[in-house]
Amino acid sequence: MFYNDFYDQSDFLYRRPPRPPLVRPPFVAPGGSTEAPTSPPPPFTPERPVGVLAVDPGAIRPCKYRFVYLWLKDGREFWAYLVFVGRRSVAGFKWVGCRRWGRWVYFGTDIRNIEHFECY
Repeated sequence: MFYNDFYDQSDFLYRRPPRPPLVRPPFVAPGGSTEAPTSPPPPFTPERPVGVLAVDPGAIRPCKYRFVYLWLKDGREFWAYLVFVGRRSVAGFKWVGCRRWGRWVYFGTDIRNIEHFECY
């Protein structure tokens, strides 16, 4: 009986507690919010700009906490709301679905994956 009690306690010590589900981004910008916008993005799709060769972190930084339209190199394009702009990556919320029934979903991507962007 004593052995069973000891076994149960030691078994408890070696079990890892379950991880909580990821509800928020793993980082918080200093003084910034990581909440998704409460409104949908603008009701239009901007025209794709021409002549942009590379995206620089300094160029996309002013788009933080604003609506931005992103064109990725793999052909995807979408409205986003950036909450983090780093040296190599950006993260925030992208709009999925139609304007009436869409929602904001957390995402992140490497800056090298962005072909063009436009802030609003």
